[in-house]
Amino acid sequence: MGMNCLICRDLERAFASSRSKYIEARSAAYFRVSTELAAYKNVDMERAKSALEDHLAVCVSSTEARQSVTSAELVGA
Repeated sequence: MGMNCLICRDLERAFASSRSKYIEARSAAYFRVSTELAAYKNVDMERAKSALEDHLAVCVSSTEARQSVTSAELVGA
């Protein structure tokens, strides 16, 4: 993905962090008692994922990376 883009890296870290917190909340012993916390963590994770996807759709670095991968695949074919 757009590793040259600082925004991409920040959004990827935020998504990874929120995903980790969601998984932790799902596996915690108190999940059986309160699914609400896991639900909030899931919403946070989905928001981070959406923000990353939205940025990747318009990010110049990400577009260039996808194009270079596609070009390399065509050359190797």
